[in-house]
Amino acid sequence: MNTMITLFGGLAAVLVLYAIGGLVRSLPPILRAVLAGGIPLVAYFALIIGRWPGLDVVAIHISVFFATALVLFALTMFRRRGGRMHWAPKLLMLFFAGLTVLMAGFLYIANKGLPEPIGRWWLGSHGGAVYSGFSGVVPHNQEAATAISSELSKAHREAELGWDIDVSGLDGNGFERAVRVRVRNHTGLPVDGVEAELRLQRPGAVRAELILPLAELDAGVYGGALRLPANGRWLVELRLSRDHVLHYQHTQELVLP
Repeated sequence: MNTMITLFGGLAAVLVLYAIGGLVRSLPPILRAVLAGGIPLVAYFALIIGRWPGLDVVAIHISVFFATALVLFALTMFRRRGGRMHWAPKLLMLFFAGLTVLMAGFLYIANKGLPEPIGRWWLGSHGGAVYSGFSGVVPHNQEAATAISSELSKAHREAELGWDIDVSGLDGNGFERAVRVRVRNHTGLPVDGVEAELRLQRPGAVRAELILPLAELDAGVYGGALRLPANGRWLVELRLSRDHVLHYQHTQELVLP
């Protein structure tokens, strides 16, 4: 589900519902505003059942829908009173309009990062690709030092393991991708009996949104069909275990325009 579509689609629904409510003369303006902001919000809550986008995204939808309804209510009351509108209400309306655009921009950057031309100009690329999304690998909190130590220990274990791992199928622009993982030992022979899985989550998210077990297709070859739920930036973590012991862990960023 695309957050930009739900945000601006709901905003358009608020405007349409408020205009329709104006055709009913017995309907007070304040009730028109409540219905215009509440109905799209209820519809949005129904859409995100089982697909929780995060409290920050939900809060933005609530504030934008009801702020728009409040501005429409204020315009209606000033129009009924007649005369010129004071500069203070105009400034308040401009503030809410600018806030909506600003939050939409933050949502875009959070999901897809900066647009490539802006990213190259702002961050500098030196001829390479620019990735402005947060990787989400090491948390920035009081346990950061412990997490870094854990990452170094994991890298040391992987080096001692001596597995040669080749992953294909993650690159592309489609929602569904056929992923294949080939595992060989240090002598070049296939490694059987590996428990392989992919974990899909948003950058910075605490929990994985999707866990995909990879079936053993051939000797040392594991695969499955990975389907991305929505556009934006995703982190795909490959985990390889044996006898329920995690031996290999690698995270890759995917960007779906």
